[in-house]
Amino acid sequence: MAGISGPQSQAGILSFYDAPEKGPRLNAKLVLIAVLAFTLIVLVLDHFTAL
Repeated sequence: MAGISGPQSQAGILSFYDAPEKGPRLNAKLVLIAVLAFTLIVLVLDHFTAL
């Protein structure tokens, strides 16, 4: 019965993801806006350098 996972085997995973982090907290909206802005800048620069 090694393939059966019960609540005790999942408790370690839950406690790992619930542990407080010391690193910076990033807002998902901020990351999305940064990625979109970077993509737009690259596309605009690519357009002007292709001329």
